[in-house]
Amino acid sequence: MPLLRIVLSAVLLAALVLPATAADDILDAIDGARKAYQAGDMPNAKQSLDLASQLIAQKNAEAFSALLPPPLAGWKAEKVQATAVGAAMFGGASAASRSYSNVKGDTVEVSITGDSAMIMQFGPMLNNPALAGAMGKLVRIGNQRGIQTNDGDIMMLVANKIMIQVQGSADAASKLAYAQAVDVAKLSKM
Repeated sequence: MPLLRIVLSAVLLAALVLPATAADDILDAIDGARKAYQAGDMPNAKQSLDLASQLIAQKNAEAFSALLPPPLAGWKAEKVQATAVGAAMFGGASAASRSYSNVKGDTVEVSITGDSAMIMQFGPMLNNPALAGAMGKLVRIGNQRGIQTNDGDIMMLVANKIMIQVQGSADAASKLAYAQAVDVAKLSKM
């Protein structure tokens, strides 16, 4: 009888765990690529890896969406826009953006972009204070350094891999407030 309980418990536990792991499309694509590679089917191995990469980019875009700030007092927010462009186009990128407006008609758009070859190209310029200073005024946003242009637009590089941009028709103070509302600590852990 105790052996039967152990077996039944193991079966129940497997039944509870299996759907969670079986439903992971990313792992399924990676496993499909591994199987195709082992079978010598390189086109399908590459296609499965490309699919896994795209699914990861989509998951990152969803995570970025959750980190866009809620509307500040006196502002309303539009629906979050999330995109994931595959590696075949522009080196791949995951992005989320949200537009905000107030009753005066001022607008602010906050965008978060990662997984982009463009960030790798701009990273050294943004990390070098002398070069960054040539692009605009250096500003502190929490423990993060940003660049604020003459129009008040803000650009920040987080953990050398995620770009935050704040732009729009609003004044520089509003754009700075939105930049400060982004949870940079959570972004840096992604």
